Amino acid sequence: MRDLFIKDWGWKLFSLFLAVVIWLTVHGILGPETASLAGRSTTLTYENLSVSIVSSAADVSFYRAVPSIVKVTVSGPPEIMDQLKASQVRAVVDLANLAAGSGQVNILAPPNVTLLRVEPQTVSVVSPLKH
Repeated sequence: MRDLFIKDWGWKLFSLFLAVVIWLTVHGILGPETASLAGRSTTLTYENLSVSIVSSAADVSFYRAVPSIVKVTVSGPPEIMDQLKASQVRAVVDLANLAAGSGQVNILAPPNVTLLRVEPQTVSVVSPLKH
C-alpha cells in the first residue's frame, strides 16, 4: 500500500501539476466568456417607425393609421443588433383584427430579436371615404 503513494512520486506530482494547468486554462477560456455572452444583449429604440395597414381581402391603399408612427424598443444579441436596420423592423395593423375602429400594432422583426415595448400599442384605423 505504501508503494502506491511513494512509487513514481515525481511522475504523479508532474501529472497533478499538468492537470491543474489544463483545468485552469480551460476554465479561464470557457468559463467567464460563456457566462458573459449568455447574459449580454443590446437594446435599440426606433422613435419614428411607420405603421402599415395590411389585409388579405381588402385594398388597403386608402386606409390610414392614426397615429401613423410608433416608438418600438427591441433587444437581442449584440452581433445581430449591430447590423439591424430600421427597415428590418416593421409595425403593422391587420384589418381583419380590427375592433371598433382600432387595431393592435404587431411588430415583425428578424429571428432572435425580442420586442420589449411598443408605444402606442393600438392605433385607430381611418377607413376610406364612401362616395
